[in-house]
Amino acid sequence: MANSQGLLHDWRAGDKYGEQRRVQSAYNPLYSYRLPQGDKRQYAQQFSDMYFLRLQRLRGAVEAIAAQEWEDFEIAGEKAKRVERVLDVRQGELSWVVGTIYMDLPLKPNVLEDVSRDHFIAGPPPRTSYYAPDDEPQIMLEDRSGRLRLAGAMLKQNLLVTGVILAVLGTENANGDFEVLDMHVPDLPSQPARWKRDDEDREEEDGMKVDRQPQHGKKIAFISGLEISGTDADTLNLSLLTEYLLGEALDGEEQDEVTKISRLVIAGNSIAPEVIVTQPVGQDDSKKLIQKRFGYDATTYNPAPTTHLDNFISELLPSIPVTIMAGEYDPANFGLPQQPIHPAMFPHSRTYASANVTSPEEEEPGWFESVTNPWDGDIEGWRMLGNSGQPVDDILKYVDLGGPDGTDADGRLEVMGSMLRWRSSAPTAPDTLWSYPFQDRDPFVLSKCPHVYFVGNQPRFDSTVIEGSSGQEVRLFTIPRFRKTGEMVLLDTETLEVEVVKFEVQQQDMTTKNGT
Repeated sequence: MANSQGLLHDWRAGDKYGEQRRVQSAYNPLYSYRLPQGDKRQYAQQFSDMYFLRLQRLRGAVEAIAAQEWEDFEIAGEKAKRVERVLDVRQGELSWVVGTIYMDLPLKPNVLEDVSRDHFIAGPPPRTSYYAPDDEPQIMLEDRSGRLRLAGAMLKQNLLVTGVILAVLGTENANGDFEVLDMHVPDLPSQPARWKRDDEDREEEDGMKVDRQPQHGKKIAFISGLEISGTDADTLNLSLLTEYLLGEALDGEEQDEVTKISRLVIAGNSIAPEVIVTQPVGQDDSKKLIQKRFGYDATTYNPAPTTHLDNFISELLPSIPVTIMAGEYDPANFGLPQQPIHPAMFPHSRTYASANVTSPEEEEPGWFESVTNPWDGDIEGWRMLGNSGQPVDDILKYVDLGGPDGTDADGRLEVMGSMLRWRSSAPTAPDTLWSYPFQDRDPFVLSKCPHVYFVGNQPRFDSTVIEGSSGQEVRLFTIPRFRKTGEMVLLDTETLEVEVVKFEVQQQDMTTKNGT
């Protein structure tokens, strides 16, 4: 809390306020998740190619780990041998094979069943979970040759979802199932050194190496879930956040700390979900129906939320660069990867954006950057990867991860760490997570390991550090919904430590005593 005495100043003293400057932000985006423009996007092709592309990209990494770990593995004098295809597995032979996991869960939506039953007139309601405790999920391993059903206690000890590339060791039993004795995933990819891309770009331009000095205390701010609805309920929280980032409601010492925040990252869901409430004739207010409509409707469209968002960002931009990601409720395409929110939504803020909207990689990024979801790039030299929450939320529908009270009680950090070890930023796409049908590449496959991995719109803040076999270290953290928690996350750019700043309005006790 700011010291109110530090905000007071005697104008008669003639003293001038000292000038304070914000530290500069080093920003180098990657544009890994940009889609082709206009009519170059094709939606007629099948989604199956994405799984084969993923398997082709990650097969070598999984096979290298499996071959090293199981080189001398044997049971009763029989050594494990490698099998090229899942359908080449033979009963009673100890072998290992690589493929893609497919999970068949009772509550998972099935479009083919809906069509066959003529139930595809209206979209099915969203499921909060695909997992049914009373029904065992069927886990299969597939490649181009076919599918092999997996069994064994090892499957329950490891987190698995559809789309994971996996090497399994075991033998086929009498029921035709493959009894899994051990398994391996691709694990973390190689991690680039800090400032590598920035230094390479600098050397290409002028042939000079950069001598970088550490800037202690420099921070990056992360928020998500602003959920601006355009009502008066948005005003107070956004005003507190704005005044903090601009240092307007802080004393001198705290203003010095705020000047070390070099960039603000907004991780999706900046606009509140649009809910249209209808009331049938003769029904009282307590029995209103909530109906969600999709697409543009001139009779219900409300421009106030985007106007408030634009005003909020444009007020910050003269002082701090802003990177905004698309989210589930934002005015962007629904399937992953979500493309940047169009600059037309930001008539004031787009003045600070790059002039080239269709090919931003050809120019230096502006202070205002509307980016994709997921997003990756370098900030202050660190490779960062983040999304607005959909991949993690979808994976949690596959499993029952509830744990004891305390750190990672609902398994979100475990899911994030697993996604990096699977080398996929959205493994369940396109099975249960809507996605663009890529044909020649799978952008969700991670070729490099990030230094920082963040996920927005989560119930609460959590953080940890995971390590890889080759010395990789990744800072993981979740960003809570700002509208619900009033929390913003600050990342130290030297130590990669995180802290939380909470904005809260103290409610005064209006209770009267003795009738006064």
